[in-house]
Amino acid sequence: MFHLGWCKVVTGSLDEGIPLAERGIRLSPRDPLITNFYWRIGWVYLLESHAGDAVLWLEKARNANPRLAGIHAYLAAAYSLKGESERASAELAEARRLNHDDRYSSIARLSRGYWGVPKVRALFEATYFAGLRKAGMPEE
Repeated sequence: MFHLGWCKVVTGSLDEGIPLAERGIRLSPRDPLITNFYWRIGWVYLLESHAGDAVLWLEKARNANPRLAGIHAYLAAAYSLKGESERASAELAEARRLNHDDRYSSIARLSRGYWGVPKVRALFEATYFAGLRKAGMPEE
C-alpha cells in the first residue's frame, strides 16, 4: 500500500495517495513502519496546500518516529506555511541535526532528488520548498 501510494502521488494521482495510506493503516494498525503512512498523508495534504491537515498527520508521524529527519523537514514547511515561524525553525534545525549528508542545508541541495512528474514537482515548489524557504532554508 505504501509503495503503491508513493507511485500514485509522484505520477500525479494525488487523490489516490491518502486512501491508500489510510487502507494501509487499517490493514496493519500496529505496523512498525506506520509512521510512513502518517507521513504520506501529511505529505499529500501539504502538496494540496492544506497546511493544517498536513501538520496533524506529520506530527503523528514525528511522534511515531522522531528520528526521521525528513518528517521534521516536512513539518518545518507546513508550520511555516501556517505562519508558525518559531516551530518551523525548530523543526528545520532538527531535520539538519538528524541528517548526516547535509541534504537540508539548502534548497539547491535538497531539490536534486526526484520530485515526481512536472505537475507534482510544481506542487513541491509551491508548498514544500516555499515552506522551507520561509522556515529559513537558503537557496544555495
